[in-house]
Amino acid sequence: MSNFQVLFLGELQRMKKYNIFTGSIVISLLWVAMLHFTEVQDVGFIFPLLLFIDATSMAILLIGVTMFYEKQENALKTLMVSPINKSEYILAKTCANIITNLEALVILYIYARIFKEINLNVLWFGIAVILVSFLHSLIGFLFTYASRDFTELLMGMMKYTFLLMIPPLLEQVGLIRNQLFSRLLYILPTKASLLILNAPVSGIETWEIYYSIIYTIFLSALLYVQVVKKFTNFAIKESGV
Repeated sequence: MSNFQVLFLGELQRMKKYNIFTGSIVISLLWVAMLHFTEVQDVGFIFPLLLFIDATSMAILLIGVTMFYEKQENALKTLMVSPINKSEYILAKTCANIITNLEALVILYIYARIFKEINLNVLWFGIAVILVSFLHSLIGFLFTYASRDFTELLMGMMKYTFLLMIPPLLEQVGLIRNQLFSRLLYILPTKASLLILNAPVSGIETWEIYYSIIYTIFLSALLYVQVVKKFTNFAIKESGV
């Protein structure tokens, strides 16, 4: 078994230990409740919006939660003296994080399929959730590096939500109609994420789909380099080595 597999399975066990899977299911049930109380029978419009919120905010938050738990248990100090590659550690944690977002997709889709009307390309949504969650997990690493404690991480995430997440959502529901402002939104990673998730259900142009995928992959690559580069300094600072 490779180091990555060991780290990935260990990360899943750690998430179970910290009740992160339980919390993720509770959040997913909250999204289900929102679908349940939606008056429209066809939930194709709101479905990607809920996935967007989950795959962005929850991806950022859960990375911080697990890393601050590890800090309390001095796991980072152990990591510094182990032969584990930091890239494998980061990828394992990110992939485990993606599992929780895919879990939300499955729960939402099963409910919508049974109790509502929905006809969506599940495979596309799976790929979209992976791309969006991967990007925002990396953003979660950078937020965690810059935060002294979990409260500061939450404050950073709230700023990200208000500045980068809410504007694309407001445009999506038609509350922002200014053409210039709408064009400026394309520079935001959250706009690209929303476009990817909306591709199967709304009239998105082909160039927007290509743009959002290329943007997300390119930004993920850039952020991954930064996350790996800054990890050692973070681990040294937090472990006191």
